[in-house]
Amino acid sequence: MNFTVQVKEEILQQTDWLKSELTALIKMSGSLGLSQTGLTLSISTENAKVARHIYELFLHFYQVKSEIRHHQKTNLRKNRVYTVFLGQNVETILADLYLADSFFGLEEGISANILADDEISRAYLRGAFLSSGSIRDPESGKYQLEISSVYKEHAEGLAELMQRFLLDAKIFERKKGSITYLQRAEDIMDFLIIIGAMKARDVFEGIKVLRETRNDLNRATNAETANIARTVSASMKTINNISKIKDRLGLENLPADLQEIAYLRINHPDYSIQQLADTLSQPLTKSGVNHRLRKINKIADGL
Repeated sequence: MNFTVQVKEEILQQTDWLKSELTALIKMSGSLGLSQTGLTLSISTENAKVARHIYELFLHFYQVKSEIRHHQKTNLRKNRVYTVFLGQNVETILADLYLADSFFGLEEGISANILADDEISRAYLRGAFLSSGSIRDPESGKYQLEISSVYKEHAEGLAELMQRFLLDAKIFERKKGSITYLQRAEDIMDFLIIIGAMKARDVFEGIKVLRETRNDLNRATNAETANIARTVSASMKTINNISKIKDRLGLENLPADLQEIAYLRINHPDYSIQQLADTLSQPLTKSGVNHRLRKINKIADGL
């Protein structure tokens, strides 16, 4: 199960329904038709559970039974599309959900009645995400939440709605509409709290923390490896110089303090500077050891 489906299934388990959730679902996925008896309403989704949820919302709020239809797409993906069809009381329901102006071209954004109340706004965001929302799998390490809208004005309304909850929402346009999106992991987790997907939020945070821990460990390991590589490189350079002095001058001709450090370096090529300092007959600071090694390298360079 991908992460988007996981979030939607958690939303669908909630029972504190508000009409604004249905408003968003109709606004973003609905279309009107005309029959001999009047207006009809069709709401399309590729998720069977979302279709069932819409059916239950109509029944709960308006005591009307809609019809769930389905057909197979003809494109390469060949997903099944579910349509919730309503052929009665459409005008009354649209008016009650503040959608009449939207369908008749007078309003493409979000009704002020929805924007004015936090709980109603939360429910609207739930419906919007159920309709056309997606979240990139947090395992990828590239965080992104998107909600697609047909109209730019509606995408801007969603961004405004998210910003009221202190989320850094932005929009961009595509050929077939506009996208409202969040990119910061903290904003995505806060959005999940807002829509009531607490389990998904905890999963998201757990994956994020685990990735950050792995990254920190990798950085520490890489730094340690680099330090070891530098130590070995410096050690080999000094050992080569000591061998040069031994062959051309003889180590016994070095001052006593340099002789001791030279023999230590040859016998313990893996020792760090600190280990060399601690092993001397009269322990030195790291700076003191480096000073003696530089003297040895300088002598070798002069041979």
